[in-house]
Amino acid sequence: MPHRSLRTALSLRLPIIQGPMTGSDTPALAASVSAAGGLGTLGCGMRSPAAMAEAAAEVRRRTDRPFGLNLFVQDTPAPDAATVEKAVARLAPLYAEFGLTPAVPARWCEDFAAQFDALVEARPAVASFTFGILNAAQVERLHSAGCTVIGTATTVAEAVAWADVGADAVVASGMEAGGHRGTFLPTGRLQAEGLAPAEKAPAAKGPSQADFAASMVGTMALIPQCVDALRPRGVAVIAAGGIMDGRGIAAAQALGAEAVQMGTAFLACDESGIGPAYRDALAHATGTDTRTTRVFSGRPARGIVNTMLQRLHAHEADVPAYPVQNALTGALRRASAEAGRADYLSLWAGQGVAAVRPMPAAALVAVLEAEWRAALAAVGAQGAGQR
Repeated sequence: MPHRSLRTALSLRLPIIQGPMTGSDTPALAASVSAAGGLGTLGCGMRSPAAMAEAAAEVRRRTDRPFGLNLFVQDTPAPDAATVEKAVARLAPLYAEFGLTPAVPARWCEDFAAQFDALVEARPAVASFTFGILNAAQVERLHSAGCTVIGTATTVAEAVAWADVGADAVVASGMEAGGHRGTFLPTGRLQAEGLAPAEKAPAAKGPSQADFAASMVGTMALIPQCVDALRPRGVAVIAAGGIMDGRGIAAAQALGAEAVQMGTAFLACDESGIGPAYRDALAHATGTDTRTTRVFSGRPARGIVNTMLQRLHAHEADVPAYPVQNALTGALRRASAEAGRADYLSLWAGQGVAAVRPMPAAALVAVLEAEWRAALAAVGAQGAGQR
């Protein structure tokens, strides 16, 4: 990859990557984006190895174009009984609204090692990751399988860490992005200087809440810093966070990004897996309606404010870390969706949510391409006029 661009390496006609949206994306969505000239991606963090293989096969049935699979890099937790008991008691009144009682699941998450094996077996064009980082041997295993490896970073240090293990590209995810934050490294300086707030660290190993707060860097600030750090090493930067139209794509490229990753923009597409209540929430949300919260899953994530966020806001620092809280709220979120209520859904969305455009994915890609080309032409014309 050092001697060829990311788009050339993946045979992409457009610098558009559909962001992985675990639980909301579908093979139909990924295939449609890929067939239209971008890169479709399936979020597989909560898919079993068998479901991963099935989903990848379905994308290939629909298109012969490249696509990606995304995984959460995580260990299987072993929370203490008291932590789980408190979390269950906290959620009981919310479950009661649906005539349900919260229960402890048989397992907290899929086994990452098994998922990784399934990923290698599936051999997608792109293998992308968030929540953590691979080691160099794992990256080499994916390279041997013919995969381009893309990591997620919320700070320059995380971007460099991915370059160090051999990643081909890094998604630089600004704080405007919807869904879970990909932060995986401690920031260090705040704690060392005694400036970090007195917050509890998550039960599982990983960044503290102070680290997540310090890693909330905006897209416009993060992209050029990551480009400066990674371009000399031949590692591509992909911009993510708040990009909703062709102007945003052109702006990201002006900052040095080779492509953009767009999640919220594709959420309202016909092929998206979200239900009616979620779609309605997207249709009525404004740019000031999203917050970053731990209450749904135990990991900071940006979504639209609703009843659950408001009722549990006081317990931000107390809920167990991902994936424990996520597993404990799963049945509640499903019940809310089945009832057609957005009250207790995790309505993941970025700060650009007011600009969502419901339409088929291929149509959206076509609109984005036209806007992007118009933006590039406008910038060129302005530059010519100033000479």
